[in-house]
Amino acid sequence: MRHRKKGRVLGRSSPHRKAMMRNMASSLILSLRSDDVNESGYEYLSTDTPDAGRNVPKVKGRIITTISKAKEIRPYIEKVITLARKALPHLRAAEKLATKHAKYDSNGKPNEAYREWRKSDEYVAWNNAQAPALALRRRAVAMLCNHQAVDLLFDQLAPKFEDREGGYTRILRLATPRLGDAGTRAIIEFVGNDRDRKHEAAERPAFEGETAAAGEEA
Repeated sequence: MRHRKKGRVLGRSSPHRKAMMRNMASSLILSLRSDDVNESGYEYLSTDTPDAGRNVPKVKGRIITTISKAKEIRPYIEKVITLARKALPHLRAAEKLATKHAKYDSNGKPNEAYREWRKSDEYVAWNNAQAPALALRRRAVAMLCNHQAVDLLFDQLAPKFEDREGGYTRILRLATPRLGDAGTRAIIEFVGNDRDRKHEAAERPAFEGETAAAGEEA
């Protein structure tokens, strides 16, 4: 039974809350984009300056929000990443069956070799191999509603977390509250970067008895 599992309302209606989850998840993924590309997928012009509206993330793979929102969007983001991870084996299987012929030739006309491949059994095998990946990608698009974020999800995050079974993000509480309402702020970011905790094994100390025994054996 799903009793007592409503989750946080966050002072919003259900449609507003779902839209907020999509936007925040997309914002976290879009923070991984190149500095030369804006949030709409267009490259910045040389005349664009910070005063003209250039929005470059200070730290890639991180956003700052309240602790309650961070705890709510964390499972939402991790579910989307899991969808992308599941698509990787199907994409690799389809890549082996894909044709090397371009759809159009150098003159911009339909390529006859490509059209013949579309009629062959090889195309049917390729289509069946990539169909599960396409279905997973459509589910990710429905959850994020941002094609640029979905591209980053499948191109960068899925290969990065391929061998990781969950736990793709971390939440860090900030000491300073938010101005205005003194809300508790927090960082939500992707793991697997230079800010990860390093586990180094300490060297075993050598004792006097062992040192003397080693000298006698030598």
